[in-house]
This record gives sequence, C-alpha cells and structure tokens, in this order.
Amino acid sequence: MKNTLVIDLEAEKQEILKRYRALLRACKPTMQRGDKKEIRKAFDMALESHKDMRRKSGEPYIYHPIAVAQIAAEEIGLGTTSIVCALLHDVVEDTDMTLEDIEREFGKKTAKIIDGLTKISGVFDYNSSLQAENFRKMLLTLADDVRVILIKLADRLHNMRTMDFMPRQKQLKIASETIYLYAPLAHRLGLYVIKSELEDLSMKYLEPDTYKYIATQLNEKKAERNLFIKRFVEPITEMLTEQGLKYDIFGRPKSIHSIWNKMKKKNIPFEEVYDLFAIRIILDSAPEQEKADSWKAYSIVTDLYRPNPDRLRDWVSSPKGNGYESLHTTVMGPKGQWVEVQIRTQRMNEIAEKGFAAHWKYKESSNDNGLDQWIMKVREMLNNPEANALDFLDDFKMNLFSDEIFIFTPKGALLQLPLGATALDFAFEIHTDVGAKCIGAKVNHKLVPLSHRLQNGDQVEIITSSKQVPKDDWLNIVVTAKAKSKIKSSLKEEKRKIAEDGKEILERKLKSLKITYNTDNLNKLSYFFKLPSTQELFVGIAQGKIELKDLKEYLAAEKEIENRSSTEHNDNQQIEALLSRVKSPESDTLLIGEDLQKIDYKLAPCCNPIPGDDVFGFVTVSEGIKIHRTNCPNAAQLMANYGYRIVKAKWNSQKQLTFLTGLHIIGIDDVGLINNITKVISNDFKVNMRSITVDTDNGIFDGSIMIYVNDTDHLDKLIETLLEVRGVTAVTRFDT
Repeated sequence: MKNTLVIDLEAEKQEILKRYRALLRACKPTMQRGDKKEIRKAFDMALESHKDMRRKSGEPYIYHPIAVAQIAAEEIGLGTTSIVCALLHDVVEDTDMTLEDIEREFGKKTAKIIDGLTKISGVFDYNSSLQAENFRKMLLTLADDVRVILIKLADRLHNMRTMDFMPRQKQLKIASETIYLYAPLAHRLGLYVIKSELEDLSMKYLEPDTYKYIATQLNEKKAERNLFIKRFVEPITEMLTEQGLKYDIFGRPKSIHSIWNKMKKKNIPFEEVYDLFAIRIILDSAPEQEKADSWKAYSIVTDLYRPNPDRLRDWVSSPKGNGYESLHTTVMGPKGQWVEVQIRTQRMNEIAEKGFAAHWKYKESSNDNGLDQWIMKVREMLNNPEANALDFLDDFKMNLFSDEIFIFTPKGALLQLPLGATALDFAFEIHTDVGAKCIGAKVNHKLVPLSHRLQNGDQVEIITSSKQVPKDDWLNIVVTAKAKSKIKSSLKEEKRKIAEDGKEILERKLKSLKITYNTDNLNKLSYFFKLPSTQELFVGIAQGKIELKDLKEYLAAEKEIENRSSTEHNDNQQIEALLSRVKSPESDTLLIGEDLQKIDYKLAPCCNPIPGDDVFGFVTVSEGIKIHRTNCPNAAQLMANYGYRIVKAKWNSQKQLTFLTGLHIIGIDDVGLINNITKVISNDFKVNMRSITVDTDNGIFDGSIMIYVNDTDHLDKLIETLLEVRGVTAVTRFDT
C-alpha cells in the first residue's frame, strides 16, 4: 500500500511540473527579463505553503493557484505581477505566511494586491454581511489597482469550473454570489467571454434541469445549425474577398444563460428562440481604416440580407463605457430566420474578449477611456461609504449591468449614463452641487420635471435654485449609484442638523419631567416610540411629532419597558438559537411538511414553493424560517449577502398537503374554452381553484388561475393536460 502512495506522489509531482510549464508557456507573450525568476519564486513559495493541503476533489491544492494564474495569463492576458499574485492569492489566508513576508520577497505592489484578494477575518455584527464587507474591501483596492478584481474573477471562474465536489448548499451560495456580483462585474470590465461562462456555470447549479434541457437541445441541433451557418456565410465571404478585405468569419452559439433569459423575457419555449447563434466577422484592418472597413462589411451583409432597422447597434462610433466596440445588426436569413451579425476588427475583438487587460495594450490609441471614468466613479462612491455595506453593494450592483445612453450638455459635451437615468441623475453627474440644487431641466429645449427619463442622444440643460435642498423622495427618482450616495449623505447631514435642535429641546423637556438625560433613558425612549435610533428620536422632537404629552405617556409606561439595546441583542440571540436548532448534529436539513411545533417556518410569498421544488430555508428575525425556491427572484441576493442565515431544507413526502400556485394560460379564444379548462382542473384532476381572471383581446385568450396542488409532479401533469385542450397555446407557472 505504502508503495502505491509513493508512486501517486511521484505522479502528482510530475503533474504539478507539467502544469507549471504550461503556465510559463501562457506567460511568454508578456515576459520581460527576470520575470521567469519571479514567477518561479512565487511558485516555490505557493508549493511549499500549500504542500499538505488538498481540495475537496482530493487533488493537491497547488493545482488551484496554478489554474488561476493560467486563466489570468491566457484568458485575461495579464502580466507577471498578476501571475505572481494569482499563485500566492490564498497563501496569507490559508497558511502561516504574512503580508510582511510577501512584501519582503516581492515588493509593496504585490503585497497590496494580495491584501485586496484576502478575505476579511474577524467578527462581524449580524446587521452587516461579511460577503459585502469583503467585496467592498476588494473594490477599495480596485480603485488603486484593477488587477485585484481581474485575479478575483480568474479565481472565481476556476472555483465555478471545479465545484462538482462541493456540498449542494455551498454550490448554491457560491453560484448565487457569482450571478449576483461577479458576472455583472466581468460584464462591466468588458470580459464578455468570462461573463458568459460565469453565467452558464451559475445556471448549471441554480437551475440544473433547465440548463441540461437547453444544452441537450443545442447539441441535438448542432449539425443542422452548422449547415445553416455554412450556407449563410458563403455569399458574404465571396463579396468580402472581392472587396479586398482580410477577415475571419464564424458562427458561435449564444450562451445557455442568454437563451434562457430570452425564453423568460418573451415567455416563449426553446423552439421559438430564433437567434440561437451569432455570426461574427473579424476584420484585419489598419487602425486608420477600422471604421471605414467595418461599415464596408456592414453594407455587404445588408446588400445580401434584409436588415431589421430597429436592431442596428453602432458601438464603433460611440463605444460602450467598458470600451466595447462593435457593429451589430440583425438580418433576415434565407429561411425566414433572424440572424445576428457582429462586425469588428481584431483590435476590437481582443478588447471584447479580454476587456480591461487589452485596454492597457491599446491605451495610447484609445482617446477617452470609459473604463477609467468608471473606476473614478467607483472611487467616488468609496470615498463616501454608506454605514451599511449591503446598501452600498446594491447601489453598486445596479450600475454594473445597465446599458448606457449618451447625453449631451448644452455645449455639446458627451456624458454616459445608465439606461433609465433621469434628469436628476444627469444633474448629479455634472456635479454634486448642481444635483443638490436642481429644480428642473430642459430636455431638447423643453421643460421637464426631475423624474423625466432621458433617451439616447438627448441634450439636457439643468435649472437650479439656491433655495433647493435634496428630498427623501429623490432616492426613488435616481438610478445611478453616485446620485444615490450623494443624496443619502446630504439627507444625513440635513437630519443631523435637525437632530441637534431636537436634542436641546428634549433635554429641556426631560428636565421639567425630572427624568435624567442619559444614554440609558434615551434608548428606552427610542424603543417606546418604536424608533430605530436616538437620532430619529431627536428629529421627531424637533419636528413636533413627539410632544410633552407623549413623554408623559412614556413615564406612565416606563415600568414595562425593556431596554432597546437588549432587544437587538435578543434578535441576534434569536437568529443564533434558530440556527443552532436547525443545524444540530442529528439533522442539519430542515424537513418541511413535518409538525410545525418542532420549528416554526413559513413558505415565502415571493416564490410560493410547492413540494418537489428545490428549496432552502432563510432565518429571519421576526418570522422564524422562510422557505424559498432556489430559483426564487430574491434567492441570489439572499444567498450572496446573508450566507450565514441559509439552512438546507427538503420536503417531507409523507403528508399530502395542498399548496397555492398560479398558472398563466394563453390561447386562441374559442367557444367553451374556459369550460374545457375548468373541466380539466376540477373534474380530471380534482384540484381546487381559488380564483380565475380572464381577459380576451381580439380573439386572444389570456387567463390567470390560482389553484391548490400537492407537488411539482402534480402540477407538471396538470400543465401537460391543459396544453392538450384545443385552443391553448402556452401554460406557464408564475409566482403568486
């Protein structure tokens, strides 16, 4: 036995060296003199530090840092410093090595990047989320060095690729975090290939059945698709060659996640998603010829196939904020099928594939870099951090995925804003003071209110007044994180001033009632008036919402009042107690459908889970445990932000209970259609209906039915039978 172990270790040693050599080959394009020595030093240090560690799959741990470094070099195109950091990214967290050791060996820069990659350790209060704090820490370093995020994305991509051996609960949490934050971040940094892979891998764990179904369908149609692409591009290649253009042309299938998104958005089955692939034309053009060649190729494509006039996207004339340049058009193919065609040059393609890293390479030639502007915005947000990391995270996330619109100032300068931005967002984009004093705007010389949503190409002039101050409801008007955080901090400042006045008034009133003015009594008062903080108490006093008679009432009830701070403590204790009850050694999985006395749980109304759904439990402060579907619209956010409150849950199949769910039915209105539908539900399936709403418009039937079912199998059979009713074209489940 001992002998085989020695052979295994020897084989592993050979494998490690093989992988290390592959990494060096990937680094070759960016290597300078002395770089190989640095990489070797980092590799030796990582090998030594992780020598006794193994991954969940049983492989040596060192495979992971090597793979992350390989992704950073090959797929993102990063240089030596990043490779060194990728090799050492887990050393400080998992071994005795300190940041000081790394700084001594590799210098300040490397130590700073690794610090940004190292998770925050230490105790956190329950109101904040460790994940959010870690993410904020990473962004703080991003403001100085974008490589932190790029290495983190490489780390996350490798973890997602090798997640098969992890427990299901961990898979769900990591996949949720990925879809919630890391995929949008890759999108924002222009790493489209990595973004698509992260989305697909997340979907593989969060929606396994749908993922497998779409993957199988795509596979089955592969030969047919390749034949179609071949026929479609033949005439294009002839004409491109005739015009003397150098090019590469190929078809690539859309990502599984984007196909799923389309199915959900348009509420259509897989068979009806027509643009399952895109044709990409990559031109080999000199820098000064890029624009002309792109439009030349565009005119060739649109001469051969009729374009959809609403689907032209010109990111060559005005690139996206993350530097993405390309011409997209959708044309009608030979078989009456829409086909998306993307036209770009080799330089544009490299920027689209490698995002930020390719930018450095072409930095001199790119005039005004949208990514630099974005990093400046991130820096601004971090300089004005919210008290709550989760707020900050949600604001930040909102600005990651949105498409941009281009807005002109009265003098013709161009500003980029996210889609859906309002006149007020534009005012804050110009300057904080302009935003704070804004009372209205002129869009294309017409007067509009602050909440007016801007369209691409609008010219906007802001009207200000020295008497204006930010209002609470402004937070509902703006969409940019910059405007949100500035409004929040102005409102806080305003509130602080009011609270100062309230504090003096309260002191006088308490004196007249012979109540000592101290922290203890202030906490009790806040709790009595159900206010979250003493500051709110001062504001209430200053605004006259709390008067002397209310304070007298407090005096009378004083004996029954508990201290506010102990309640907060109790909340945390309550969460702790619930978690320890559910996560006890004899059962770390919550069984749903058992006696309710054991543990108090409720089914979440946001997704109405029914038996058979893949579910998890979420520990709340006041409502016990809430059961959500793993594909609930709120699941990714809950798992990404409050991982510690998630508990495993599964259905106990012994009892036949009924659960409420909704069905959306679309069809062609026919005599007796409603009768046939209700007959299937009531007679054939003996299912109770709670409500039915029907709308018919020009012969199209659109109905929603609320019914009680036993589990997902029961529901699936019901949907199958309803689809057989004459006139019914689609039946989908919806969250009530």
